Amino acid sequence: MHTTPEIQLTTANTAEAAAWLREALAIDNTAEVPIDGSHTSQAISLNFPKFTDGRAYSQAALLRGRLGATGPLIATGDVLVDQVLQMARCGFSHAILRADQSLEAAQRQLARYSRFYQVDAYQIEAPLRRQD
Repeated sequence: MHTTPEIQLTTANTAEAAAWLREALAIDNTAEVPIDGSHTSQAISLNFPKFTDGRAYSQAALLRGRLGATGPLIATGDVLVDQVLQMARCGFSHAILRADQSLEAAQRQLARYSRFYQVDAYQIEAPLRRQD
C-alpha cells in the first residue's frame, strides 16, 4: 500500500504564500501544459478559479507523472481543506488555502487516510498488482 505524499500548506494573503509564488511560473488552467520539458525543475503555480474546477489536478498529474517535473507545484485560488489530500496525490507539493480555511483542519484531512490502493502521481503501479 502507498502512503500520503507530503504537501506544504499555508493560507492566502500571507508572507509565506507570497514567497512561494515570487518566482513561480503561473500556468492558467485553460492553457496547455508546456510539454517541452523546459519548466520541469521550476516552481509552477496552478490555479483553481473555483473549487469545482478540477483542471489543475490534471495539469499537476501531467507535469509530475508524464513530464517528470521535480520543482514545486503550487495550488492557488479557491483551494479548500477538502481538496488537499487529492492535491497531494496528484502531485502538488504546496497548497495555498483560501483565506477563510483552517490550516489545522487541512492537516487533519491529510492525516485521515494513511494508505491507498489506487495509483497516483508518485506510485504508478497499483499496489494489488505488485509482487513484493
